[in-house]
Amino acid sequence: MSNVPVLKKFYTEQVAPELVKSRGYKNKHQVPKLVKINLNTGIDADADKNQIADIARDMAAIAGQKPLLNRSKKAIANFKLKPNQVTGCSVTLRGPAMWEFLYRLLAVALPTIRDFRGVPSKLDGQGNYSLGVTDFTIFPEITVENVKKTMGLDITIVTTAQTDDEGRELLKLMGMPFRRIEGQTTAPKTNAA
Repeated sequence: MSNVPVLKKFYTEQVAPELVKSRGYKNKHQVPKLVKINLNTGIDADADKNQIADIARDMAAIAGQKPLLNRSKKAIANFKLKPNQVTGCSVTLRGPAMWEFLYRLLAVALPTIRDFRGVPSKLDGQGNYSLGVTDFTIFPEITVENVKKTMGLDITIVTTAQTDDEGRELLKLMGMPFRRIEGQTTAPKTNAA
């Protein structure tokens, strides 16, 4: 039982009972839980094989498993796309890998963002949460010296929550640093001056 990820143990022992208490669930299967986490990044149409290999290597280091290279289905001249050209890189995490990634995201990666004031609290309407990271070097697995070109990363956390309120409460109890006041961009003024 010692191989249980820290965040999963935290969910089982503290988050799930707190959700049952606050929401009044009658059945343990009604308690929202995490299903999977999807990671996705786009690759430029003019990227060469070495750049694609570097992005796939970095994505594998972040996720802990080999990514899937997404390819175009047909040619689109306006986007400089050829058929079967690599356009992106994606990973779907489940089980222990999902819990370990979410723990690293919440405890290590997000706090290292400069001038971090929290993440937006808007969910997709079905209890799932998507987050865009503009610079993937916030993850400790990435060595900044080896990065030739920075890339963004889309992170989608899929839950069994039926509503946004349930999903938001689940993520908040797990440690997701939501912004306190939506739309506030500056710190509140004080009379200390």
